[in-house]
Amino acid sequence: MSETPENNAPDLQIDSDWKAEAQAEKDRLAAEEKAKAEQGGDAAGAAGAAGGPGKIPPADFRTLVSEIVTQAMFAMGMIPDPNTGQRVAIIDLAKYQIDMLGVLQTKTEGNLDEEEKKLLEQALYELRMHFVALSQEAMKQAASESGADGNATESPEAGGGIVTP
Repeated sequence: MSETPENNAPDLQIDSDWKAEAQAEKDRLAAEEKAKAEQGGDAAGAAGAAGGPGKIPPADFRTLVSEIVTQAMFAMGMIPDPNTGQRVAIIDLAKYQIDMLGVLQTKTEGNLDEEEKKLLEQALYELRMHFVALSQEAMKQAASESGADGNATESPEAGGGIVTP
């Protein structure tokens, strides 16, 4: 009893419309995403621009400013250390990050659209105000520590200050 290849061949049924169905599904999903983005306004746009959780954000001016602002906020103790959960202010690092935003502002002058210019100005203003308050608190803390010990401690502005707010 020998079987011929024709008897062993699987019975294939090919749907000739599968490409059209797949394209229609793709178009429908794209239309739904577009409608969601239009309904969600800025909130949906911001989430999409960031790429969602675990995704790399777009390489644009807003992201660059956001990254430097986040580093400055961390250095000022506004964001807790993810490993320890504690907030630690590193004055000289915060100053460096703020200065870097200042350099960015100077070097991009005349090349930013109104939204980018406003973003950078607002970020610098808020970080500088917080930095001044933090520096004043650090100076008070250093003065009270030197008065209590009788020993002068290194000023945070001198470059090595780590201050816990």
